[in-house]
Amino acid sequence: MTKYLDALEKMEMKGRLDRNNRLLSKMVAAAYEKSNQVRAIFDDLKLKPSDIQTLQDIKKLPVISREKLIELESAQPPYGGFENPDVKIDRIFTSPGPVYEPHLSESDHLWARAYFAAGIRESDIVLNAFSYHMVAAGLTFHNGLRAVGATVVPSGVSGTQQQVQLMHDLGCTAFTGTPSFLMAIIRKAEEMGYDFKKDFRIKKACFAAEPLQPALRQAFENDYGIDTYQMYGATEVGDVAYECGQKKGWHICEEVIVEIVNPADGKEVEPGALGEVVVTRFNHIFFLFRFGTGDLSRLIAEPCPCGRTSLRLDGIAGRVGDAVKVRGLFVAPSQLKKISETFNDAKLQIVVSRAGHEDFLTIKLESANTGLEEKLNSYFKDICTVRADKVEILKPGTLGEDQKMIVDERTW
Repeated sequence: MTKYLDALEKMEMKGRLDRNNRLLSKMVAAAYEKSNQVRAIFDDLKLKPSDIQTLQDIKKLPVISREKLIELESAQPPYGGFENPDVKIDRIFTSPGPVYEPHLSESDHLWARAYFAAGIRESDIVLNAFSYHMVAAGLTFHNGLRAVGATVVPSGVSGTQQQVQLMHDLGCTAFTGTPSFLMAIIRKAEEMGYDFKKDFRIKKACFAAEPLQPALRQAFENDYGIDTYQMYGATEVGDVAYECGQKKGWHICEEVIVEIVNPADGKEVEPGALGEVVVTRFNHIFFLFRFGTGDLSRLIAEPCPCGRTSLRLDGIAGRVGDAVKVRGLFVAPSQLKKISETFNDAKLQIVVSRAGHEDFLTIKLESANTGLEEKLNSYFKDICTVRADKVEILKPGTLGEDQKMIVDERTW
């Protein structure tokens, strides 16, 4: 695995471009033959597989947003017709919407590049605090860690006290999860009387699913001696980019094509300009071309001192549209509409803020009925997976006609 990573990541740019063009052309031919959805898209645009041979040609295809993917999968369950029916799928994950994601596990090295770049090796014992239940996170991060030889403690979303015990008793040397959860574990350890820097062996942390605030990174690195790394991806397309030791942008993985486009028309923006991150993953089981992540970023073309030759993303500057990520999971308007229908089409709004280092989610529902808090909170968690911190039942007319369904008050 180490030689494989080095060989591709340090490939000169022309070799990378030729390789990507070959892989794209092969994927397009297979997708047109196997996927009825891809074939319908091509036929509607009067395109043939031979019309998409290079990374420039891919711009002829439409950008598919997450909301559009949900719509297509609802119309043609479970995968929207993007799947290869000849491949035996061995794992199916879900994400809110719902979106169903077919996976193969034998060759699953998702996130291996990110962990390798962070210096995770065979000597490491890594606490994996991503969820192992239904969503792709836990198992795909787990397999990435195993691909670089690390021992994994599959702690998932256990409570902070149990995480402290596992981390301490098993001598974990690294953590992977969200930054806010690691800080919550550290705070719990301190409440229990530990000196975290002295009593624990954690020296590295690899984060995904939520932004790493500069102040939080500084606290991890300066106060606790934890070397931190950011990883970026999307459940629909897997790992996309990661930080190396230089921490000057996120290297784009060799298994994906990344474009930065104008969210309004899907056309490529000027070099270095901010736009939506659009991803195509080389894939022979799920042919999703030009997936619009809804995230805003820009490309860095200058060489990185680490020796990797890929382009880099300059972090994430924000979100396109109204969907929002809370504690690592998206909450979409389509989910809120479904909840609203259950409560007689009552006006519903969520407000996302920050309480210390953690997201704080408030649900507001207009209703003349009282005592709905527990029912609403339970149903919200069932639909959106995320737990609400506060529920408010408001008098009808309180929210007003022009209020958004999702209000994000966080600043990063």
